[in-house]
Amino acid sequence: MRLLLTSAGVTNPSIHGALVDLLGKPVADSNALCVPTALYGNPMSGPASAWRFVTGQTPLPMCGLGWKSLGVLELTALPSIGEQRWIPWVRETDVILVAGGDAAYLCHWMRQSGLADLLPSLRDTVWVGLSAGSMVLAPRIGATFVEWQSAPDDHTLGVVDFSIFPHLGLEPDNTMADAESWAAEIAGPAYAIDDQTAITVTDGTVEVISEGRWRHFPA
Repeated sequence: MRLLLTSAGVTNPSIHGALVDLLGKPVADSNALCVPTALYGNPMSGPASAWRFVTGQTPLPMCGLGWKSLGVLELTALPSIGEQRWIPWVRETDVILVAGGDAAYLCHWMRQSGLADLLPSLRDTVWVGLSAGSMVLAPRIGATFVEWQSAPDDHTLGVVDFSIFPHLGLEPDNTMADAESWAAEIAGPAYAIDDQTAITVTDGTVEVISEGRWRHFPA
């Protein structure tokens, strides 16, 4: 997959340009599926949050970017309808837009649904993550970000080899000092990124795209 891992969506021209580069064509010519699942694992979110994400009625730009088509892929529904139905939907889309919320909850349903197992075969698909939608691809998210009470630990999918601390600079819990404490706990390569920053991963090459503030924490 080609990855665009954001803190708050496509928030500036640099991130938008990176998205178009990954797609290889304009947003208006691209078909998208959006995944709101992580929102249900966050105690601060609810049905209205999912509706706002899906309809693009949110200040975090993802679904309202002007896609050629937009569908909803709700992971909790997939085990009940069978892979023969939903796998073609995923294979035929250009981009998967993944909402924020609780990364541990999202990780659970990516595994339960079978989407996690499908990811390695989606070589031409672009994954655009927002906050938890980005963090879920890391090896760990850190105990600070686990809010779903049924999570066994803070380990996630490990699609990339680094972890992500999103919303850097958002008071009171996302200061640089908080990021430093989190990185010490992670004890592996990590990035702290603000809402004007994203990370692209293409064929193993990692690049930071930023009009804001970020920091790399080596292992």
